[in-house]
Amino acid sequence: QVQLVESGGGLVQAGGSLRLSCAASGLTFSSYAMGWFRQAPGKEREFVAAISRSGINPYFADSVKGRFTISKDNAKTTVYLEMNSLKPEDTAVYYCAAHHTPYYNTYTRDRQYENWGQGTQVTVSS
Repeated sequence: QVQLVESGGGLVQAGGSLRLSCAASGLTFSSYAMGWFRQAPGKEREFVAAISRSGINPYFADSVKGRFTISKDNAKTTVYLEMNSLKPEDTAVYYCAAHHTPYYNTYTRDRQYENWGQGTQVTVSS
């Protein structure tokens, strides 16, 4: 049974940084592309960042490009989201997601992911 557990969320001031982790179990991690999504109160879930099964080809939403980085450690079965220069509009619940694929693509649509974590809250104060 696939489990994804996010951690690292919290309260931070604008301009600060956080690193989110998503620990995966119950899967052959190197066969999964990974993604990060977020959902703010009253808004739809939106794509944040994604990375291929091999840990290359990162892709970012325009709103976070240049501020966030994503990395995948297949040995530790963990994906990370490093968030810098945080803004109040980054406040949301952040979810990691896993998609089983034989290809080395990145995936940006939430419907492409079949496994999801429970989410971790990120709050950025102004």
